[in-house]
Amino acid sequence: MKKIAIACAGLVFVASQADLAAAKTLEEVLKEKGVISEADYNEILRSNSGSSSLNYKLGNGFTFTTNDDRFRLSIDGMIQVRYDFVDLDDVNNSAAKSAQDVSKFQIKRAKMNIHGHAITKDLTYLLVLAPSNMSGGTTPTNSILDDVFVNYRLLNELQFTGGQFKTQFGREWLISSRHLQFVDQNHVTSAFIPSYDTGVRVHGVVAGGMFTYSLEGIGGAGYNTVRASRDNAFAARLTYNPFGSMKNTQSDWELSEKPLLSLGSSYYFNTIHKGETTNQNFVKNSGWFGMNTGVQKFTTGEAIEFNMFAGDAAFKWQGLSINGEYMFGEADGASSRYKQRAQGFYGQAGYFILPKQLELAYRYAYLDPNRDVVNDHWVENTVGVNWYFAGHNVKLQADYTSIHKQAAIASTSGAKPTDDNQARI
Repeated sequence: MKKIAIACAGLVFVASQADLAAAKTLEEVLKEKGVISEADYNEILRSNSGSSSLNYKLGNGFTFTTNDDRFRLSIDGMIQVRYDFVDLDDVNNSAAKSAQDVSKFQIKRAKMNIHGHAITKDLTYLLVLAPSNMSGGTTPTNSILDDVFVNYRLLNELQFTGGQFKTQFGREWLISSRHLQFVDQNHVTSAFIPSYDTGVRVHGVVAGGMFTYSLEGIGGAGYNTVRASRDNAFAARLTYNPFGSMKNTQSDWELSEKPLLSLGSSYYFNTIHKGETTNQNFVKNSGWFGMNTGVQKFTTGEAIEFNMFAGDAAFKWQGLSINGEYMFGEADGASSRYKQRAQGFYGQAGYFILPKQLELAYRYAYLDPNRDVVNDHWVENTVGVNWYFAGHNVKLQADYTSIHKQAAIASTSGAKPTDDNQARI
């Protein structure tokens, strides 16, 4: 009887909705008019001929789904086209000033995401291909794989992940680059974060999003790298969201109706031998351990234990957003007995002066890569402006940064401090 009623109602609407029906199916028209329920609509879809459907949504890309919804595959991606100009202080360089300044266009990031579920909605997967990814420096990385993992949800509170993924340390590092408030992450985050890594993760969402946790056992060498030693790494993260879950973005584009607060803490442990090849960011030249402020005091080949801690907070309400983190790192040499300690923090705030369109933001970031070395601080002040055409899916960002480096890290000779200026769009 239900199908007969649906058919009769359909005849009535076909006459008055001829133009609309040319663009929409009969089932869609009936559902929009309230003649059939969502359940009726889904039942008709399942009974239709064919075994799958294809649709598109901005932000989610193209999605291929079987009618029984046991298998789903979505393809989307991002492109960040960027211009950078850096006015370098020539105090430590005898070359002409014009030879030092940087003016460059680049595809900073270009990524394709393939994700979905298989057999059951509880078994999901993600594959991120990054053929152009300069996030680690001025030249593209050699590998095109970022995330590649499968996740099984036994309960919301108990999930298991295996593969390569972002090490859960800090807040800004875990936010997608498409959801950042400034053109790129700040130098403190870049100096402390580990990398993508391969291993297993146990994680979950507790009490409807009030708490989240993550425990990881990972290789420790970084993305797409297998280490020769028997050492591995461990990471843990816990967040507390007293007023409910918060989207993992920096700006409050959604104009949250009620105040939202998120507090997080992270811990990371790894053993790396000096000279060992890894893709961990904190040991690179831009990382707190690799900035030539104490690393030379460790013995080549010795095992160095790294312990890093981070505390972070984020607040959103009616277009206002506030984010901040404090990070601490310690490296202990097994044979040299030398210890290097580092710390850094940043705070930033943004506000939509035109709701969901125009946002202004400011950030202060401070880094001390070695607390036992004097004159090695790195301070940045950044102002930014963002115009959102379609939320975070399509936006134009610009920022200006004043960069101050004290003498010990301003140049290889450590002659004098520098004050550089950077503009990005």
